[in-house]
Amino acid sequence: MTDGPTTTLGTTITLDIFRYHPEQGKKPIMQRFHVTINKSGMKLLDALNSIKWHQDNTLTYRRSCGEGVCGSDGVNINGVNGLACITPIEGLKQPIEIRPLPGMSVIRDLVVDMTHFFDQYRSIKPWMQTTTPTPEHEHLQTPRERQQLNGLYECILCGCCTTSCPSWWWNGDKFLGPATLLQANRWIQDSRDEATEERLEHLEDNFKLYRCHQIMNCMQACPKSLNPTKAINEIKRAIVERKG
Repeated sequence: MTDGPTTTLGTTITLDIFRYHPEQGKKPIMQRFHVTINKSGMKLLDALNSIKWHQDNTLTYRRSCGEGVCGSDGVNINGVNGLACITPIEGLKQPIEIRPLPGMSVIRDLVVDMTHFFDQYRSIKPWMQTTTPTPEHEHLQTPRERQQLNGLYECILCGCCTTSCPSWWWNGDKFLGPATLLQANRWIQDSRDEATEERLEHLEDNFKLYRCHQIMNCMQACPKSLNPTKAINEIKRAIVERKG
């Protein structure tokens, strides 16, 4: 996404944006906009905001924190999923083509229906489960045990990895996808959780887990530079060790 021209203050960039208003009964189109660079370090979300505030207030997209933390503004940028709020305009090939995240139903413009994605996330019971009495103060971990969660807990559930996965496009009704499986591994690896057996049993399925074919699009798309493929392999390894 970073093979385009250098942009400087006062220059104009071109964006082709996916537009779809289902209530109008028309087919989706790509609409061209021009935005002037008005500050250094301008991000793609700044350009979208400029269009909505000054050119077309019907342009629809999600946004919240603007800092790459909430994960709400995931879109497809020049063919690669990413967060608009942390994607620099600098270097993007023009015209910058912005589409909704692939593999999901479009509600309007760049807003997709995330219902199924979050239903899959809820299916892995993403909270700590214990059977021993709750301690008076807190569940303790050693530094090494805590380190096991690095590369897992940072996921912001933006959906960029899952919607870049061909296996999820083809089998999304059954395959849980990279984000949900990474989150599942986050609890499997947590020394404080006491439901590991149940979690592994739930995931041992030809479709839920084993539809991952190591394509690794998820790694390229993750705005947090996480490695869902590694997490999926760790789950598979844990299942094998559980049997042996």
